[in-house]
Amino acid sequence: MRLRRELEYQLFDVFGMDDLFKTSHYADHDRNTIVGALETAEKLAEEKFAPFAAKLDANEPTFDGEKVHLIEEVQEAVDAYVAAGFMGAGFDYDDGGMQMPVIACQAILSFFCAANLPAAGYPFLTIGAANLERVHASEEQKKLFMRPMIEGRFFGTMCLSEPEAGSSLADIRTKAEPQDDGTYRITGSKMWISAGDHELSENIVHHVLAKIPGGPPGVKGISLFIVPKYLLDEAGAPTQRNDVKLAGLNHKMGYRGTTNTLLNFGEEGGAVGYLVGEPHRGLAYMFQMMNEARIGVGMGAAALGLAGYYASLQYAKDRTQGRALSDKDPQSPPVPIIEHADVKRMLLLQKVYSEGAMSLILYCASLVDLHETAQTGEEKREITRLLDLLTPVAKSYPSEYCVQANSLAIQVHGGYGYTRDFPVERHYRDNRLNPIHEGTTGIQGLDLLGRKVLGDGGEALTRFMGLVGETTAAAKANPRLQQHAEALEQSAALIGDITKALGEAALKEGPERALANATLYLDVFGQYVIGWIWLRQALTALRLLGAGGGDEDYLNGKLAACDFFFRWELPKIGPQALLLRNLDPATLETEGDWL
Repeated sequence: MRLRRELEYQLFDVFGMDDLFKTSHYADHDRNTIVGALETAEKLAEEKFAPFAAKLDANEPTFDGEKVHLIEEVQEAVDAYVAAGFMGAGFDYDDGGMQMPVIACQAILSFFCAANLPAAGYPFLTIGAANLERVHASEEQKKLFMRPMIEGRFFGTMCLSEPEAGSSLADIRTKAEPQDDGTYRITGSKMWISAGDHELSENIVHHVLAKIPGGPPGVKGISLFIVPKYLLDEAGAPTQRNDVKLAGLNHKMGYRGTTNTLLNFGEEGGAVGYLVGEPHRGLAYMFQMMNEARIGVGMGAAALGLAGYYASLQYAKDRTQGRALSDKDPQSPPVPIIEHADVKRMLLLQKVYSEGAMSLILYCASLVDLHETAQTGEEKREITRLLDLLTPVAKSYPSEYCVQANSLAIQVHGGYGYTRDFPVERHYRDNRLNPIHEGTTGIQGLDLLGRKVLGDGGEALTRFMGLVGETTAAAKANPRLQQHAEALEQSAALIGDITKALGEAALKEGPERALANATLYLDVFGQYVIGWIWLRQALTALRLLGAGGGDEDYLNGKLAACDFFFRWELPKIGPQALLLRNLDPATLETEGDWL
């Protein structure tokens, strides 16, 4: 119930989702249908996903040389997910979906991520794969592969990394040899492929980056191919096994229930692959799924942060230990630990990180809906630029700070938190993968500063700051939030100053100098974004309190968290900004042999 209360506040109060129902695209939905979907997702997550999360963690997938084996509860859970229609919730009616707003789909997904993220990974990846084909595949490919994924009969993957290349996609070696029949023969290996093999579906549709011989070098020569686990007959039914072999499973610290694989393509002459779109444009196509996955990773991280927060909050209310410092009577009963100031500190930090992260993800989802309903091409372009700017933050802030939230949840539990008797140690291990997933935090920093800010001359950043300025102007008019609004304005000035300095350094001294501390820039900008997110939430809470509606404790909690963020978190960017402004050389000048 607590997560659903949070989601309904975000969807309807903060983001005004009711306005979407006035558009023709989403006119078939209303508040009742969305609340009903949230209730169904909550019930399904609690009954089908949550009960076996610990069991799945303790019994990770195995490979007997022929097949991958998972505990039977995974099949039951994903079948129930598919039966509920959630696989196609966000797809248009013409594609066999429910045409539900993306912001609602993200909210629905959060229940399953909080309950059992590794099991939720299988449908999550499939939805992204189907969306990739929706935008870039041919009509025949959509019929053969996308529709069965939306129906939940086929599942999907993304195959980018290779054992030696890692994140450096320019160095991938997988080849695609053209054939006379228009297909390609794919040979090579792909590493770290989540959900790369299992028996949960009739087929697995791999989306593989490979290079056609004779193409341009580097990333300009990458093409995208559909490579199914099983080839299809004329009716579209899976038949013989394609030349895709599972070489082995990777064994991870957390996220154990999602198979993570090394796949070999072409051990017996070449896997049959089908070119998506035009040759040599594969990386641009794959960014469709990568960016969706980055926001999805942020969603998973935020959901796990909230799961840990809720668990430690309940524990803190139930667990009695110690007494008030002013209580000198050793015979007096111990108090719930939530009455201790330092426990409140840890709970406030979890609340700030997790609820801020969730709100950011839902905002990004709302931009997708605004893009869908925009009336002009210019509106769509501006929304796309804004979403592109925020995507690195949507991926990195939740995955970095919600791991910290999970660590604090363990700390609240004390010694019990470090045992498997409570879920918070599992939350932490599962979440620790997310700073690596879909591009490390360092890569997100390079993307934000190098491509999204300096790459377009700061125009997207300037427009976003204008949007934040509208919120700060509204907040300054309210005495309760005036100081916070002024602090956010000062942060904007800092970011403008350091961005100018880094841009000048890029021109005068080259990209190495300007981008050496890009991860720190990402963190500073992320704190600014989350400050804006919390200011929006606080304005909403004050409006509802003034109208006499809503749960006062809940809304006052939002105000307390906003205060805490602006007093404890936002000020940290001051010394960080100074390091950036001064182009601190430590990361460039330290020799590898010194470390």
